[in-house]
Amino acid sequence: MKEKLKVFFYNYRHGWILSYFVIYLMWFTYLEQTVTRRFHVVHMAVDDMIPFVEIFIVPYLLWFGYVALAMAYFFFKNVPDFYKLCIFLIVGMTIFLIASTVYPNGHYLRPRVFERNNIFITLVKGLYMVDTPTNLFPSIHVYNSIGVHLAVMHSEQLKDKRWLRRGSFVLMISIVASTMFLKQHSVFDVITGCITALVMYTLVYARDWQTNRKRSYQRRYREI
Repeated sequence: MKEKLKVFFYNYRHGWILSYFVIYLMWFTYLEQTVTRRFHVVHMAVDDMIPFVEIFIVPYLLWFGYVALAMAYFFFKNVPDFYKLCIFLIVGMTIFLIASTVYPNGHYLRPRVFERNNIFITLVKGLYMVDTPTNLFPSIHVYNSIGVHLAVMHSEQLKDKRWLRRGSFVLMISIVASTMFLKQHSVFDVITGCITALVMYTLVYARDWQTNRKRSYQRRYREI
């Protein structure tokens, strides 16, 4: 039994990087408890034009499984891809924590009363109870969703899984939209999340994309 445990921990020693999420949760919890009333209000005029649509609670909650399943898949299937995804997520999440610490922020976008009463509204109420409308940008829901989709798209093992890649794209877009339709985030949070993801893409994945494109051109040239 001891030998099996030793082999297991050796084979999956790359799991050390997951310890970061303990730090993240402690830091985030601190911010949630301290940034409650005195904060800079995040708001854009376009926020007022976006209606509240409770059904978007579904993709919003699916985000948790989306990120967790992606990390689990790469953890067991491809260590280099796992590290890339973790680096992508960790850097962005750290930027978010620092931004929220030095510039406490929040919004007043949430509806005060709900015009309907259904299962989706019940779920939204539950979300509002556990998640304060503070510590907003860059949106981690947006940023991490883009990071997971990029990991899926850059995976050699998943390149032939068209249904999965397309499903990942649809889910990513749905999650991004959900942050605004549930009044969890301002459009500003979404924009900053996308910009941060774009910057990290150039640092983590752009070189791989250029290499793969070069290989594709070389392969086509040989066929000619």
